[in-house]
Amino acid sequence: MTHSPSEGVIRFAVEHTQAALEPRVHGEAARVLGAWREILAHLRLLGRDPSRYDGLGFGNVSARVSPLGGAPQGARPFLVSGSQTGGIVHATLRDFCVVERWELVANRVTSRGEVPPSSESLTHAALYDCSPAIRCVLHAHSPALWRHARALGLPVTDAGAANGTPAMALEVQRLFRDGVFASLEIAAMGGHEDGILVFGADASEAGETLVRHLARALALPGRAEGAS
Repeated sequence: MTHSPSEGVIRFAVEHTQAALEPRVHGEAARVLGAWREILAHLRLLGRDPSRYDGLGFGNVSARVSPLGGAPQGARPFLVSGSQTGGIVHATLRDFCVVERWELVANRVTSRGEVPPSSESLTHAALYDCSPAIRCVLHAHSPALWRHARALGLPVTDAGAANGTPAMALEVQRLFRDGVFASLEIAAMGGHEDGILVFGADASEAGETLVRHLARALALPGRAEGAS
């Protein structure tokens, strides 16, 4: 089936095959991502809250599922949480899909699973295209990090690049090319309220990077209380 960019919060065209993913192939990756997803939910960096973002789910997680190296750009398959699954407390393999191919400029992804891919999948794909060494991407929502990104020395994407669009995907690639991710592996999404991107060689590395910088944000003098 095909989802138009205007359907729900997905802004890209999706060629999605409705099919169950094999636990033997993707089960372990889903369990690891699910564990970090629960940690982010406890920290209010991911989930669904009627008082935030018009009640829509927010935040998503992904991990490469193809072998290290070898795969060309636009075809480095990754497992990603499904569209609007933020409210699910304990995500299982059924709540993930595999994005198999993508075209950034054409604004299109091809995926397979029981749910369509997260609305931020194009941005995840763009980061996987940057380097085969990037094996996990986390998209969190943190007012504390987002509002104080520049004070913390974090890179910020152009405010004109909206989330889930080719503009955002190309913007994160620009930051990577410019070398600003060299030691940080984290960025605030200037055009996406509270949006934070973090990546790493695996989920533990990405998650620890996110938590470390969140602690820095929460320790800032004069930070407004409750701005998690």
